[in-house]
Parts: sequence; C-alpha cells; structure tokens
Amino acid sequence: MLPEIKKMSFEEAMKELEEIVKRLEDGRGNLEEAIDMYERGIGLKQHCEKRLREAQMRIEKIMLADDGTPNVEAFESV
Repeated sequence: MLPEIKKMSFEEAMKELEEIVKRLEDGRGNLEEAIDMYERGIGLKQHCEKRLREAQMRIEKIMLADDGTPNVEAFESV
C-alpha cells in the first residue's frame, strides 16, 4: 500500500475509491490508466477495510463498569 494512502482518513480514501470506481465504470482513459486506477483502488479498499476493523476493535473494547458507566480501554493500532 502506498504511504500516502496510509495517511488518509477513512472518508478521504472512500471518496477517492468511489471516484475511481465511477471512472472505471465510465470507461474513461486508456488501458494503462485503467490498470493504474485499479491498482490504486485495491490499495484504497484495503486501507478502508483496515480502518473499519480498527474501529470495530475499538468499539468492542468499550465495556460497562460495575456502576453502569462506560469503561473505555485504549486500543493500539497494528
């Protein structure tokens, strides 16, 4: 995965991925551009999936204390 993709927020990566999908569906560009877009799209998809897994793990770390208040444990990104 490209370093600049790793720095993107989920929302940024998802927006760019949607734009790539639209361009590929519209058939714009030549074959080489389409391959490049497809490869970048794969990286963006993987990044989004990783961000979603991390969010899910963070949510699962939230537990209720004995008095019913939320007790949040820190989550370390992998």
